[in-house]
Amino acid sequence: MKLYFDYMMEKETSIHTEEVTSFLKLPVYTREGKYVGHVRNIFFDMDEKKVSSLLITNTNPSIVEGTVDVAVPYRWVNSISDIVILSYFPERVTTKKKKEEKTEDETSEIDVID
Repeated sequence: MKLYFDYMMEKETSIHTEEVTSFLKLPVYTREGKYVGHVRNIFFDMDEKKVSSLLITNTNPSIVEGTVDVAVPYRWVNSISDIVILSYFPERVTTKKKKEEKTEDETSEIDVID
């Protein structure tokens, strides 16, 4: 089954129909030309029958901590052709770190001064 969707470019008035799978593996860049990663998957809002976000993989370690995959809202996409250009992407994406819980030994440790 092939999935198609219609989209309208901001600067154009015509509506284009594209096969969604054509987005897969496209390189993704910021507006400033910084490499972000490649499109791995596409998420849809089935109620509104539109693309909701793109899953980016092989992310750039200089802007994505741990090179984890990130989901980018489709509203951040500026243009799509041979590459995807984003109109917005944070300067740095960090992952949440678990707070290290102190063990009982660490909290009850007392320094003795002679």
